[in-house]
Amino acid sequence: MTITLSVLTFRRPEDLRAVLPMLVAQAREVATPAEPVEVLVVDNDPEGSGRVVLDELASPLVRYVVESIPGIAAARNRALEEGLASSALVFVDDDERPHPGWLRALVDTWTRTGAVAVSGAVVSDFAADLDPWVREGGFFERRRLATDTPISIAATNNLLLDMAAIRATGLRFDTEFGLSGGSDTLFTRRLAATGALMVWCDEAVVTDHVPASRMSRDWVLRRSFRYGNSGSRVELSLADSVAERWTARARCVARGLPRVVVGGARWLLGTMTGSARNRARGLRTAVRGAGVLVGASGYVYQEYGRARRS
Repeated sequence: MTITLSVLTFRRPEDLRAVLPMLVAQAREVATPAEPVEVLVVDNDPEGSGRVVLDELASPLVRYVVESIPGIAAARNRALEEGLASSALVFVDDDERPHPGWLRALVDTWTRTGAVAVSGAVVSDFAADLDPWVREGGFFERRRLATDTPISIAATNNLLLDMAAIRATGLRFDTEFGLSGGSDTLFTRRLAATGALMVWCDEAVVTDHVPASRMSRDWVLRRSFRYGNSGSRVELSLADSVAERWTARARCVARGLPRVVVGGARWLLGTMTGSARNRARGLRTAVRGAGVLVGASGYVYQEYGRARRS
């Protein structure tokens, strides 16, 4: 059996060039004769722009495939298909950098707990100084939990999946979320709904490199709106009947409307008192609530919509 370490990429050769040697080193550290580790690159660019990086690296541990169907859900599904015979599949993003011992920590937690999914920690570093509004809002602070804490939801930016469980359930990422984001949320919630154990590993850390384009208040607000929007769509997708869908819509409205009201009130309070944190977090909360409400109505915000090359 093989452990497959997958990295998804789309027209980011410099990120791929930086992360691949690190992934190869992690693979060599964990691999044994009985359980080798391969690094799988899934390039979502139909033109295969990442292949040149693989040619430069020329490592026998790295396998490269092109997934021409656009969208991260299709790329994630291709990784699942390519790793279907493996004992475990690990997802990591091309703009992340694993810390020493990252893969070992994921694998050790998986084998020790028998969990079907193990999620690790993500910390951020920044290409430049943060906008004061973004810094005061603390918008890049991510959750940290004690190792072995059960979880019910996870992202694929640092995630190990037990492939025996995936083969048994037949779960795949929903391509309706391919250009909007949220397919990993839906996937892991469906996995958790089977009763599968999912746990946290706080020693498995990767650093997310945040480019200048993502350090503005405009990006933070757009991402917050998308989180709210895709969250509602996930709730609707989990509903199995018309009645359940209407119940899910009602829950989304009940969750989104207070966010708009409370967030707006906090923004106003911050404006009146001069509190940058209250202004920032209040506005972000209100925008996310708006995303929840429009998602409940069926509106799809495609954060990852792509412009075609001429």
